[in-house]
Amino acid sequence: MEAAITSKGQVTIPKAIREYLHVKPGDRVKFFMHPDGSVVLLPKLPVTALRGLLRWYSRPATLEEMDEAIAAGASEGAMPPKRR
Repeated sequence: MEAAITSKGQVTIPKAIREYLHVKPGDRVKFFMHPDGSVVLLPKLPVTALRGLLRWYSRPATLEEMDEAIAAGASEGAMPPKRR
């Protein structure tokens, strides 16, 4: 597929590409330039697209467990590093 560049430097993304990338008017895209001269166009996904990406395999930590981990980390950071 190809498209022409207007005098304002604009290009219309062909319909098949817009459908493939699931982009619609108002969406944003990113351009990546590679050292070999190729350019990649990717949709810029909203943060909400990341929802559900990670799966939880254990229960969340309690506030007490978080406090204990912070205290343990703080006490380890106060000591000089061990020599090997």
